[in-house]
Amino acid sequence: MLETSCGYLLQELKMIWDEVGEDQFEREKVLLDLEQDCLEVYRRKVDSANISRARLHQELAEAEAEFTHLLLSLGERSLPGRPEKMAGTLKEQLDSITPALREMRLRKEERVSQFRAVQGQIQKISAEIAGQSEYDDSSSVVVVNENDLSLKKLEEYQIELQRLHNEKNERLQRVEKHIDKVYNLSAVLGMDSSMIITKVHPSLNELCGMSKNISDSILAKLNSTVKSLEEEKQKRLEKLRQLGRALANLWNLMDTPSGERQLFRHVIDLLSVSSEVSDPGSLTSSIIQQAEAEVKRLDQLKASKMKELFLKKQNELEEICNKSHMEIPSQSEMDNITSLINSGEIDHADLLTSMDEQILRAKEEASSRKAIMEKVEKWMLARDEERWLEEYSRDENRYSVSRGAHKNLRRAERARITVNKIPALVDLLIVKTKSWEEERKKVFLYDEVPLLAMLEEYNMSRQEREEEKQRQREKKKVQSQVVVEQENLFVSRPGTSSRRLSNGSLNGGFTNAVPLNRRVSLGIQHLGSNNINSATQSISFIKEGRKAQGEKMFARPSLAHLRDETASVVSTFSGPVSP
Repeated sequence: MLETSCGYLLQELKMIWDEVGEDQFEREKVLLDLEQDCLEVYRRKVDSANISRARLHQELAEAEAEFTHLLLSLGERSLPGRPEKMAGTLKEQLDSITPALREMRLRKEERVSQFRAVQGQIQKISAEIAGQSEYDDSSSVVVVNENDLSLKKLEEYQIELQRLHNEKNERLQRVEKHIDKVYNLSAVLGMDSSMIITKVHPSLNELCGMSKNISDSILAKLNSTVKSLEEEKQKRLEKLRQLGRALANLWNLMDTPSGERQLFRHVIDLLSVSSEVSDPGSLTSSIIQQAEAEVKRLDQLKASKMKELFLKKQNELEEICNKSHMEIPSQSEMDNITSLINSGEIDHADLLTSMDEQILRAKEEASSRKAIMEKVEKWMLARDEERWLEEYSRDENRYSVSRGAHKNLRRAERARITVNKIPALVDLLIVKTKSWEEERKKVFLYDEVPLLAMLEEYNMSRQEREEEKQRQREKKKVQSQVVVEQENLFVSRPGTSSRRLSNGSLNGGFTNAVPLNRRVSLGIQHLGSNNINSATQSISFIKEGRKAQGEKMFARPSLAHLRDETASVVSTFSGPVSP
């Protein structure tokens, strides 16, 4: 024993180290390792002992918890013969609680059997109420709540079982009540009650000789059938009342004789009935079909009159649009509405209401366009005057003495005043039109053409005409100046008769010769290439006139003849000759 002790082995190890001469550091290291190994062995043993103790604690706690749970689920406070407090070791405590736990488990199994029996009966009756006539006890699964197995809960299940027995009797009464309602409603609606009841379930028909099914599904079907019949009754009643009102309106509109009205008097009588309609056969489908056919026949007669009224309102709408030069509804759309009127696929009241709304909108838009349209009318009249004035200005005989010439002169003066106001009028129209479009968020159309585009086009056209007139005036001015220069050059040629004329008699015709030449030269500079060519031709014509005049002078005409010719020329260009 001594040779196997730790001290002996340690002493032997030291002797070996001394003999070997082991280093002190290595000796301490080995001793430390030995100490650590010993500690690990002890720790493992201690841990194993702790685990064993914890397992015993857990088993004891689980046993106590199960025992307590069984007491609570069974509704009992304690088990007779079991001490309240346990003493001794863990194993002794575990051995003392095991018999009590076994006893409580046996009690739980007995209580569960009682609950399963009662709940099984409840499920069976519930299955019968639910319509499961063939209930199989073996295949049914009864789920027992093992957390509550008290006698109080068992008593509640027994009360529920009794309630289900009472409900069976109540359901029989409800089934009979629903069947009676089905018979009454079927009689009013003209339906076969036996077929309706058999469709719900064959057992409800007394002719089948079966016990009535009182399940939830049958009760729900019966209730749904009664509701659907009541809804159908109400629906047919409302339908007949609508047809009755329609018939009354159509009769009054078409002035139908009383003999024809008598055929549908029972439909009209439904309008005044405030109580429940219970007369058999009063709401049959055949009565509704007859009333619908009569309403349809009268509607077809009414369609022709409604078509006339629609065309009248259509003409009123077109008149408003034409008067204000607004966009008229498309003819295809109106033709489509007319075809719908003829086919009866459109409600006449809705159509007339829609037409009235369109007319109201058209009037409102026409009212908003009124101020602009007044200006447009003035602009149109001014344009007519402008065109007339242009034609009048091109007439070469406008100053001739003829019948009505003085009236045209006065009209021309008024037209010039009106035309001069056009630019300001157009600018005002553009401002008002833009304001209207911004407010309405749409384009202002005049006979389906944007008014702004018309005004802008007119401004461009007017500007082009003014530029063309300016060019024509400049061209005409230059040509007239060239002609005057030609005449001045012709008169200023020296001769015997012209020298005898006094300076005073010629001042009127020749004092302006130099300014005229200067104006001619300036006018030619402002002309284009074509005008320059025409001016050159005029100058060549003047030179030819001078040559002809020189030949006449060298021909030495008589003095009297020369004096008369010179006087006539001077009188022509300068005024009367001085005496």
